[in-house]
Amino acid sequence: MAVAIGETVPDIELPATGDKTLKLSDLRGQRVVLYFYPKASTPGCTQEGLDFTSAQEAFAKLNTAIVGASRDGIKAQENFKAKQSFGFDLLSDKDEALCKAFDVIKLKKMYGKESLGVERSTFLIDERGVLRQEWRGVKVKGHVDEVLEAVRALG
Repeated sequence: MAVAIGETVPDIELPATGDKTLKLSDLRGQRVVLYFYPKASTPGCTQEGLDFTSAQEAFAKLNTAIVGASRDGIKAQENFKAKQSFGFDLLSDKDEALCKAFDVIKLKKMYGKESLGVERSTFLIDERGVLRQEWRGVKVKGHVDEVLEAVRALG
């Protein structure tokens, strides 16, 4: 069952960029924006990452870390982060453990074919590891500003 607003998020350890592993509990004491994207190095995912990078200083002033996640392998994540100069870690969730915990794997239709893929989604987690807000079926344009406002509203 997926984590719900008001619940503590699961503590799943995944490979992260920078040759390390990361668990959400490693970030306790600060807020976390965890965003899921369908595929590294695609236009929408690139723009979303660039938007989060542009706002990273504003999030940092609000004691908020940003973490991106997709089903891509760690090599693809490393290349994506390096090429776009993202200032935050990307997680490789090849086994879909984190994706399933947040229920972001959805049936998608493209060119008449159906397949399971990651629904662009963002989750705001508080300093204690409790899910406070979620955005599903995200449209990239203006999304980062909306998330930043939600972080500010947490006080």
